Amino acid sequence: MSEVTSPYSTIKVHPNDNVVIVINQGGAPAGAVLDDGITLVEAIPQGHKLALSHIKKGGEVRRYNEVVGYARHDIQQGSWVSEAVVDMPTPPKLADLPLATRAKPNVEPLEGYTFEGYRNADGSVGTKNLLGISTSVQCVAGITEFVVKLIKQTLLPKFPNVDGVVALNHTYGCGVAITAPAAIVPIRTLQNIAKNPNFGGEVMVVGLGCEKLSPSRLLEIDEAQTINLLPNSDAAKMLQDHVVSLQDENHHGFQDMVDHIMEMAESHLERLNQRRRETCPISELVVGMQCGGSDAFSGVTANPAVGIASDLIVRAGGSVMFSEVSEVRDAIHLLTPRAETVEVGKALLREMQWFDDYLSQGQADRSANTTPGNKKGGLNNIVEKSLGSITKSGNSSIVDVLSPGERIRKRGLNFAATPASDFICGTLQFASGMNIQVFTTGRGTPYGLEVAPVIKVSTNSTLGKRWHDLIDLDAGRIATKEITLEEAGWELFHMIIEVASGRQQVAADKLGLHNDLVLFNPAPVT
Repeated sequence: MSEVTSPYSTIKVHPNDNVVIVINQGGAPAGAVLDDGITLVEAIPQGHKLALSHIKKGGEVRRYNEVVGYARHDIQQGSWVSEAVVDMPTPPKLADLPLATRAKPNVEPLEGYTFEGYRNADGSVGTKNLLGISTSVQCVAGITEFVVKLIKQTLLPKFPNVDGVVALNHTYGCGVAITAPAAIVPIRTLQNIAKNPNFGGEVMVVGLGCEKLSPSRLLEIDEAQTINLLPNSDAAKMLQDHVVSLQDENHHGFQDMVDHIMEMAESHLERLNQRRRETCPISELVVGMQCGGSDAFSGVTANPAVGIASDLIVRAGGSVMFSEVSEVRDAIHLLTPRAETVEVGKALLREMQWFDDYLSQGQADRSANTTPGNKKGGLNNIVEKSLGSITKSGNSSIVDVLSPGERIRKRGLNFAATPASDFICGTLQFASGMNIQVFTTGRGTPYGLEVAPVIKVSTNSTLGKRWHDLIDLDAGRIATKEITLEEAGWELFHMIIEVASGRQQVAADKLGLHNDLVLFNPAPVT
């Protein structure tokens, strides 16, 4: 007589875990009997945890072989281990962590992979060919939005090799403490956005004329030199070719301002139109890894698959950046040993402490990160969320740490310190040089960026099937054993190459779903 198996499936991450998550769409009802003989004493929603054994009051709740909470009261075997019955552990103490203690993984280089990209004069490579119109102050945003629509209607059709034009609007530039120490974050972010390889060096700046953040500073021209510029100097030519100041006395009315911007834009578009894709090594890819709308599947399907793809990119000589400080903080003890050097390990600690202090000043802590959607998806707290989030980094050594808005310096796996906000993280990764992004989600989000392709990966097939035209890759197939983690990682790796080469268009670009770039400004606003 054949053995009858339970129709209800669960996932256990590590043999030492005392909880598992329910896979089935709709969850599992009270009284359901699992394959291991455990009977559920209450209904468990999809993605939520159940106790494999009796957990005493104050006892450890373990997932990923890590403590993700302590039981507030006795938890019976087969019970729902929800947020309501678990207290959150304290974060690891930064002073006690091992630095650069793990040997560098001994892996073979991955050779023979290339992509088709737009090579720039500075050696960087773009995955898109875009005209960016930046601003030195929010006051001019209305004009740039107006002009971008006009450019798309009247100029872009004449330049078929240009992918688009993007208004890089923001809320900074005036009414701010421009010399405050933390002001360096939004300023260098805007400076480095302009250097992103997807713009090919053709970024324009629209300024007002009286703002604190001058256009010359965005172009990194010494402001003192702009007072008595020689007409034929490099700085003068740079300002003339890239900057429009609306308060210029030569402008007579709105239409004159628009005409000036359109004339400048056309000259930039002519140069961009000459760019062509060419075969480039994977070493020129800079892939940003991010998650948003996470659930309990994130750390067992999509994020580990992303981690495998991350390792493949690094083995092929490329660069990967993972981010989101508050989603790293509670798992930092697993990352500091992976630092390539002690100095890199100390830099990780520096960014953790900086963000601890930043949150403290706002009378908040990292527990504020976890959203209602995360909790509905089975993540009880930021500790559990962090342990799943860091799996996007794979297994490679961490070669460098970037403060918010800093440009990438080293090829390999980088930690780019950012808040966890999807839009701010995406903006900061783009400023750091990211030319393509992978974004995992369990709850679902239409997030996308016009400035770089965003590959969206669903953590569960319920979402993947429901949002079939919004999701690019369904990693939920890992949970249902239709595909292995290794296979999903390779599938994503190949998709990254196809998208970066322009041979495959991501869902967000097909649908025109693009979020605004959002600056991180920790400095005072006056």
